[in-house]
Amino acid sequence: MAMLNRIKIGHFTDVQNATGCTVLIPPMGNICAACAFGAAPGTRELALLQPDKKIQEIHALVLTGGSAFGLNAAHGVMEQLAKEKIGFRTNYGYVPIVPAAVIFDKVMGNPNAYPTSEQGTAAYLNASFNNNQQGNIGVGTGATIGKWAGIDRAMKAGLGLAEVNFNEASVLAVTALNAVGDVLDASGQILAGAIDEQGRFLASSGRSIRWQSPKVGMGENTVLTAVFTNFNFSKLQLYYLAQRAHLAVARKIEPSHTSFDGDVSFVCSVPEIEASVDFAASLIMTAVEQSIENGVKTCNSLHGFKALTDLGRT
Repeated sequence: MAMLNRIKIGHFTDVQNATGCTVLIPPMGNICAACAFGAAPGTRELALLQPDKKIQEIHALVLTGGSAFGLNAAHGVMEQLAKEKIGFRTNYGYVPIVPAAVIFDKVMGNPNAYPTSEQGTAAYLNASFNNNQQGNIGVGTGATIGKWAGIDRAMKAGLGLAEVNFNEASVLAVTALNAVGDVLDASGQILAGAIDEQGRFLASSGRSIRWQSPKVGMGENTVLTAVFTNFNFSKLQLYYLAQRAHLAVARKIEPSHTSFDGDVSFVCSVPEIEASVDFAASLIMTAVEQSIENGVKTCNSLHGFKALTDLGRT
C-alpha cells in the first residue's frame, strides 16, 4: 500500500503572518531515526532518534515555522495524543513521543508570529490520509530559498511531497524547503533561487558567485525532510538512510548544509518488506529530490516574494 494512504498529514496555515506547522502521523509499530547535518538546527526530542537510544517508535512528527518558538506546537500534539491514550506506556500514564524540527520563517510576514500549542493541536485534528497539499501550506507557508544574495533576492518556496513506489516498496518524502541555496533541476541547472529585478537567476553566470561572503540580512534557514517507508530495517540502518537523505538535499540545493542552515532529516519505517539498504537509499534519495522540486513548483508568490510560477518557467 502506498505510504500516502497510511500517513495522516495535517496543517495549520497562517498566510497573513506567513507561518504554520505540519503534523505527520505514522502507523503504530514504526521505527524512526533522525540526522542533523545543518550547523544551526532547532529541534525537540532529536536525541531520542539517535541509533543508540532506547525509544524506537514515534507517535507523531511536527515540522513547524516560527524558529525555536514554534517548537511548542509539538506540545499541543503531545497533549492531544495523551488524551487519546496514545504514547509510550508507563505506570503513570501515556507519554507520547513527538519529535519536532523548525524552520526560520521570520523574514516574511510577522516576525513575532509562530505556531502555538493550540495551533499544533488544530493541525493534528485536521490530519487525514491521502493529504497531498503542497506549496504555501503548513510549515511551508513562510519558506523562502536563494538567500545567499540577501533577502531581497530570495524566492518563495514551500512544502513539497513526493512518493516513489516500486513493487512492494513505498517511500513518501515530505520536505519543508527554506534554504540559503538555489534549487537545481535534474540537469543541474537552476530551477529556482536568488534572482535580480528582472527575474534572472544571479548564479546563471557561474556558480562561483555563491562563494562570496554571505550578504548581511540573509536570514536563518533550514531544509527539513521527513521520509516514510515500509522497509524492515533496524534503527541503525534507518539512521544511515537519514544520512543518505541529506545527500539528496546536497544534490538539489547549492550551496547546502551551510553554517546558516539547520537541516534535519527523519526516516520512519513500518517494518514490512525485506530489501537491501542500498536499494532503499536509492528510492529515498529519489523521493527527497522530487519533493524538493515540488517544494518550488507548487508555490505561489506571497508577501512580495516571487514564486517560480511568476517567472513563467514551470
